[in-house]
Amino acid sequence: MGSDIVHVVDDDVDVRKSLGFLLATADFAVRLYESATAFLATEPKDIDGCIVTDVRMPGIDGIEFLRQLKANGHAVPVIVMTGHADVALAVQAMKEGAADFIEKPFDDQVLIDAIRSALDTRNHAAASHPQTADIRKNLAMLSERERQVLDGLVSGLPNKTIAYDLGISPRTVEIHRANLMSKMGASSLSHLVRMALIADPKH
Repeated sequence: MGSDIVHVVDDDVDVRKSLGFLLATADFAVRLYESATAFLATEPKDIDGCIVTDVRMPGIDGIEFLRQLKANGHAVPVIVMTGHADVALAVQAMKEGAADFIEKPFDDQVLIDAIRSALDTRNHAAASHPQTADIRKNLAMLSERERQVLDGLVSGLPNKTIAYDLGISPRTVEIHRANLMSKMGASSLSHLVRMALIADPKH
């Protein structure tokens, strides 16, 4: 269990405390940091476990944090928490290599599952990544409209904006989104974005 350390990096002291408590009760070893700067200043050479951070922080934000970790050669999984309006930032974080993103407010279990999944994936990286060929096959089954909605989601656009751009109602966008999630076999928006990025890294 030694490597199941969760590093929580968040500028909000209440968030740090509640996540620290939640993760300790789920049997993770937890370390709390008030900023990415503090984490980077104290980071061990080999970072174990995974990092949970907020996409919006003063100073080094979640995106810049991911870039710095990557620049320092760390392949540690990072889960990014994001406010509902910040999906575009979360998508950007996925492009920078985040393992997952979670929209606040989230259910405790969703975070715990995401962390377990990130820790598992790290242990057998290849197993959980669907093959590019499979993803492309599923993409090919999407209707043109579903594909347009997917492109909007991968760009981080909210449903309302996608609806406006395509001249359809937000409700219709939701239906397309649900259909394309099921055709792609995506369990969450972050899963969907990850698959789209694997299939087409240029996105």
